[in-house]
Parts: sequence; C-alpha cells; structure tokens
Amino acid sequence: MAIGIDIGGTNLRAARISGTGEILDRMSEKSAPDPALMLSRIAEMVRRLDSPEVAAIGIGVPGRVDARRRAVLSGGYVNLASVSPAQRLENLAGKPVVIDNDCNMALVAEMARGAAMGHENIVMFTIGTGIGGAVAQDRQIVRGKGTAGQLGHITVDISGEACVCGRRGCVETTSSGTALGRHISRAGLGPDISVDQLFARDASGDTPVRGILEAWARPLRAAIDTAVAMFAPDLVLLGGGLGQAAHQALAKAPALAPWYQCPVEPAQLGDDAGVIGAGLQALAGQAAVTASPVTSPSAGLNPGRRAVPGQRAVLVNGIPASGKSTVSRGIADRLGWPLLTLDTIKNPFLEVLGGGDREFNRSLGRASDEAIWSVVGEAPAGTTVVVDAWFGFQPRQVLEDHLRRAGVERTAEIWCHAPGEVLAERYRARLDQRPAGHPGAAYVPELIELAKRAEPLRRGPLFDVDTTKPIAFDAITQWLRATIDT
Repeated sequence: MAIGIDIGGTNLRAARISGTGEILDRMSEKSAPDPALMLSRIAEMVRRLDSPEVAAIGIGVPGRVDARRRAVLSGGYVNLASVSPAQRLENLAGKPVVIDNDCNMALVAEMARGAAMGHENIVMFTIGTGIGGAVAQDRQIVRGKGTAGQLGHITVDISGEACVCGRRGCVETTSSGTALGRHISRAGLGPDISVDQLFARDASGDTPVRGILEAWARPLRAAIDTAVAMFAPDLVLLGGGLGQAAHQALAKAPALAPWYQCPVEPAQLGDDAGVIGAGLQALAGQAAVTASPVTSPSAGLNPGRRAVPGQRAVLVNGIPASGKSTVSRGIADRLGWPLLTLDTIKNPFLEVLGGGDREFNRSLGRASDEAIWSVVGEAPAGTTVVVDAWFGFQPRQVLEDHLRRAGVERTAEIWCHAPGEVLAERYRARLDQRPAGHPGAAYVPELIELAKRAEPLRRGPLFDVDTTKPIAFDAITQWLRATIDT
C-alpha cells in the first residue's frame, strides 16, 4: 500500500493506493503558488491518509523533475524547486518518498490500469492548466539525462506567445486550458462558457466558436505529429482535465501526412491517473529509474567511470538490531567473500568527527551507502560482495541506481528479522558500545513500530532468517552457492 500525491496547477490530490492501483481513500485541496504552503498541505494530507500498511509515498510534480536525484528543477504555477519536497516529506513521514514528473506518473497509471494497457510504445500529452508530456518505450519511461518528455514545449510557432520556459510558440501557449481561455477571450466570448457549450455551439454552425476550437486544436496536432515522427509510438494518449475535450477538438485538425499516422485516444483514468501512478511508482520504487542504463550518471558516484559488469551482491537486509551483522559476518567468513557494512564505514567518521543530531547521522549514512557501492564498482569483474545494511532507510530507486552504476548483475537477499520487543532489548543492550551520533534510547519506541511494517526488498531470490532462532549457516551458504555463485 502507498500514498500517491498529484500536484496540479489547480488541484492538489492525494490517495491511498493498493498494490494493484486501486484507490482506497482519497482527498483533495486547492493548489497554491506558495511552496511552503503546498508542502504543509501535502504533509497534512499524508498524515490523514497514513496507516501502518503504507510502505512508501509517491509525488507527481508539474515541471522538470530529476527522478534519480529526487530534485525538482523547475515548475510553473506550483514551483517546488526551492523546498526539496521529497526529502522534507520523507523526514516528516518517516517513509521512503519517490518523486517524478506528474505526467510520467499518469502514464504509469494508464499503462497499468487504463488506455495504454497492452501497448509497448506510448506518447502522452496531458492537457490542463498547462501541457505536460511523457514517453514510454518498451513500457519504460524515457528520461534521457533526467527530464525528457517535456512535450508541452514542442515549438509550433516560432513567433508565437512567450512561454514560461523562456522561448516562444510552445504548444502549451496555444493548446492548454490557459490558452483556450485566451482564444475564448479574443473571440469576445465570456469567461464562463464551458467546453461542452463550445462544442454545442460549433455543432449548430457557430463560426467564431469553430475558429476557437481550430485555433486550439491545430497546434496540438502539429505537436502530436512531431512526437510521432520522433518516437514512432503505437499509441498517443491525451490525458489531463481537458484530454477528452482535446481529443474531440482534434477532429477539426486531422493528421494529413501519412508518415505521422498513429492512433490518438483519450486517457481513461481522468484525474485519478496522477495519484494512481504516484502510488504505483512508490511501491515499485526502482520504476522511477528503470530506463537508465548501467553507465548513466548517479548522484554521488563517479559519473565519468564506466561500470564493470558482472558484479554480484548478497544483500543482508534488516532494520537495526535485527541480527544482520551476525548473519553477514558468518556468510563472509564461510564463503570468503568481502563484507561491506554501513556501520563499518560510518562509525570511524563518527569517532573522528564526533556525534551529531539525527539528520547528521542520516546524512552520514547516505554517504556511507554511496561509498559502499563505489567500492563494489571498483572491485574486479565478477566479484561477489556481502553488503550489510537496512536498505529501507532510503528510497528504493537509490539502491537500484547504485546497483546499476556498480555493475551488479545479480543479487540475493537475506532478510533478517525478529519481534519488536526482542529488537528493543538488543538495541538497549548495545547502546554503550556504539559511538556518539547513533540514535539513543529514545529511538526504541520508533524501532518497535518499524519492526511491525518493515519488509524485505523482494527484488530477487530471498532467504528468510528469524534471528531469534539458531542461524542455519549451512543452509544459507548452500542456498547462496546455488543462487548467486553459479
């Protein structure tokens, strides 16, 4: 289960989403241009929708978003670039947060439950306050170096209206909902006329209204033709609040050139697409970066280095005090594989630099995690490493990006767990053995709650270890040899 959030130019929507994309609960607020106010509203909506079963949170944001770095680069009416929404919300909610462009989220939903089911290569325009876009090839979101798919900024008139992107004549300036309002105003009609009324008046032969619809639709057709020429999709979808209307208006501007013939259909999920896609992306975790090749840049790792393929990683996973250190050390000793642990890297820095607050500890943990995978990437080709960490402390896509950059082709997961009360007792017993900077006794209630909802990654073969029982190292090593060392 996840919470999906869709930030639109007019409305802010949130919903609790099942693993199959079903909306279980929902709410909405009005959007606002103030980033701090928007973040506050989002946090309150998450608080109201949250439950122990919620594993992650996904946010769809208008504008340019680098999903790998979880960074909003720029936006329009709602510009969250200045407030680091993913990190802030993660700190507030205590759960992994995935962030992506809102149109990418909508296309994920349409591929899973809507009009793009069964299609492999899709281009999607979302028509609302502005125009967004998303592209999928082989059912994977196309990202380029991070922000591909800004279809609303396809140029359709180099001498046209100024656009928020800094250029002129983008299709967003001619065929968005905002642009339709300008066409209506310039024709001398009142602002209260609805889209349905426009189509009704056009059907009755109203020439000025027909001119409005043609002025709105023809540039969109030109942009669609350009996208078809670029991506050769098997389907073009029109989504967003005005997607159905735009599809109807395109009858005024049919595709004439045979090169650009492609089915154009309205999206099916309407305003629900954004929250469904955000929830599904959050649950998938790595889906936000699945289009990235092994050699793509990754924040914190050497972007100039080409990763050596063939590495293997045993992911010994579990929350603090789950017994994973005992398990990982036993595996490494028996199989002779190098062992890398988060605390082995982090603790010397805490001892030298001194302790800090909780955020300092988390930052040091993230840096240590990146160091681990940098070392894995530099190891000789074909190396099998044992990595000991609580992999749930960061969003799933961070791990996936590290694995790709390190050239890890195969993983096996050892999931270590015990009841919360046992973990609490273990944690208290070792408080005086850890350097300053690790959370103290006040963390114990949080640890007990974490034990109730923590889950394995399930990204591949999985071996479950209840650490309240004797560790069956012979069975584990035999399983690993058969699973990863072949």
